[in-house]
Amino acid sequence: MNHSFKLPAVGTTIFSKMTALSQEYDAINLAQGFPDFDVDPVMIELVTYFMKANQNQYAPMPGTAQLRKRLSIIAGSLYDFNIDWETEVTITSGATEGLFCAIHTVVNPGDEVIIFEPAYDLYAPAIELAGGILKPIMLEFPAYSIPWDEVVKSISPKTKAIVINSPHNPTGSVLSHADMLVLQELVLKNDIFLIADEAYEHIVFDGNVHQSVLKYPKLWEKSFVVGSLGKTLNATGWRLGFVFAPKRPSSELRKIHQFVTFSCNMPFQLAVAEYMKDESVYKKLSSTFELLRNYFVAELENTAFKPLKTSGSYFMLADYAAISNLNDVQFCEWITKEAKVSAIPVSVFNSNGQDRKVIRFCFGKKQETLQAGLERLKLITPQFSAVNV
Repeated sequence: MNHSFKLPAVGTTIFSKMTALSQEYDAINLAQGFPDFDVDPVMIELVTYFMKANQNQYAPMPGTAQLRKRLSIIAGSLYDFNIDWETEVTITSGATEGLFCAIHTVVNPGDEVIIFEPAYDLYAPAIELAGGILKPIMLEFPAYSIPWDEVVKSISPKTKAIVINSPHNPTGSVLSHADMLVLQELVLKNDIFLIADEAYEHIVFDGNVHQSVLKYPKLWEKSFVVGSLGKTLNATGWRLGFVFAPKRPSSELRKIHQFVTFSCNMPFQLAVAEYMKDESVYKKLSSTFELLRNYFVAELENTAFKPLKTSGSYFMLADYAAISNLNDVQFCEWITKEAKVSAIPVSVFNSNGQDRKVIRFCFGKKQETLQAGLERLKLITPQFSAVNV
């Protein structure tokens, strides 16, 4: 019998591949985007408390009232925006599920969706599964800024949504106030939806301020804003995210969410709601990661790699053109095996496979982890490459 499947061309994600390779060769994993420092013991104690208090059954489908209320309070404090926690906040199994559900809420077969590449690798498959047509636009190198003229040209009567990501994974670029005003005009003028991936909203550098959609009330009316509690709390394995959206889109999103996960981990939701009463939990993130960024940049400049600017997230791109002519996938495999440091090739984030000889490092690690990785990176020279390739 002949059977057809929905994503025949999609394999295991590059993150899983590079992490497995890193483990196989005992390499320092600067590839996958997770911090290696410990979760706050206070949060562990809170989870344990709620488990022992027998809060271990299904949570309400849209999320616990405690966590949704807490997130609405935080949004109001940070962005001066009033969100109805009952009808406009949904807790999801990580930002990944939130993005998937948001895409499937609005995208029907034949709808066009604009994304910006390099793009987080969830967007394209989720759009394809919804029957949508991908309209990728390349960010302008090396700043990885949005070419708004190209966006205008790409919008058609079939355009249903635009997906943005700021701070951006994998490049670390951030959208400005001017960018958001242009985006708002395009969304409203063309009556299209916006899906905003704001997973790294609390990690911005150099005096930048995160330009959340919540700062733009008119834009909000057509938007889904997706966030990651795992990224905020340095607990990515807890798989907690959220989606803010106006009442009607939220109601439609929940119809999908209820058949994807139904609800998310009950004791973790209660623990996070209690823990995030302390504003310093999220307000200290920028300074914490900026110190790590500064350290990583300063040390990487003593290698044969050329660091590119990063203004947010805990990722940095580095140019390796002076070291090797290998394509970026081959180069990442090579440094994992030979230099015992893993990274992510950026070409996999481009639908056309464009390779600019840049790779992504995650600097959201303990300083001793970064130091150990940097010592190995300092050994990588054109001569070392010629001998080992």
